[in-house]
Amino acid sequence: MESVFVKVEPELLPVLEELRRREPIFHNPEFGSTTAELERSTAADYWEVGASGRRYSRGFLLRELTKSVPYVDAAAAGWQTLEFGLRRLGPDTYLVTYTLDQAGRRTRRSTIWRSSEDGWQILYHQGTIIAA
Repeated sequence: MESVFVKVEPELLPVLEELRRREPIFHNPEFGSTTAELERSTAADYWEVGASGRRYSRGFLLRELTKSVPYVDAAAAGWQTLEFGLRRLGPDTYLVTYTLDQAGRRTRRSTIWRSSEDGWQILYHQGTIIAA
């Protein structure tokens, strides 16, 4: 998967690199493909807004991901992540933004991540389709 970066504060580059490797969320077997792993990587109150504009709860998402095992592996599918950005929102909380190209279907993505003793957790995610 090819990645292009937008300008990021130098002290945040290690965090950006760590989180970039985890995107797109739920499509990277290295960071979780079982229900237990996905539960660990998402906050209990996680929710998202899909490219359709619909809101999805953590419970709904976990049920759907379990149904579609094996799920799409982004690297194997040739998806590209581009134009990464990172903003610190709090001491341990970060907003990652990027563009995802899924064989011509392009979306802008935003994920809010929190670092804890147990590792990285996703608090929120949103995808928005880019008009052609």
